[in-house]
Amino acid sequence: MSDLATPRLLLRPMTASDAEHVVAGRPPDGVRWAAGYPSPGERAAATRFLGTCADTGDPSPFGSYEIRLREGGQPVIGGLGFHAAPDEDGHVTIGYGLVPSVRGKGYASEALRALLRFTRDRGIVCVHGDTDLDNIASQRVMVAAGMRLAKEDALLKHYRLDWDRSAGPE
Repeated sequence: MSDLATPRLLLRPMTASDAEHVVAGRPPDGVRWAAGYPSPGERAAATRFLGTCADTGDPSPFGSYEIRLREGGQPVIGGLGFHAAPDEDGHVTIGYGLVPSVRGKGYASEALRALLRFTRDRGIVCVHGDTDLDNIASQRVMVAAGMRLAKEDALLKHYRLDWDRSAGPE
């Protein structure tokens, strides 16, 4: 599996070894992590990824990705990826996060658009994502990437993108 590239970012597929380092909170030799990486959410995603690897094998290409800046020595600034492989109906659920020091620069929307194009190119028909009710920034990221609010419950706002009804990200 190769990197997904955007103008400013590289989305690098995470390996089991990468995930073990994230869970341990120690970068592999030769890899730079931005201050604040990994977040508790990144550690949870890495733990889920390792569980999937142990249970059913490497889920690539529907696994986890490191978000790296293309400049400045390619430091890891966050992550994004899939909660699981596509279901029988062609649906996936995604998640993402960035370290606080790089938020507000459009990186999350840029990374999510690339991941959405990736899903469309692989025949996925629907992408789901959710965010806390008060996480306005994440809500804006999903809307900017082409997702729409599908429902809201007591804890979360749920977003989705249906390829058969949407032109998708540009």
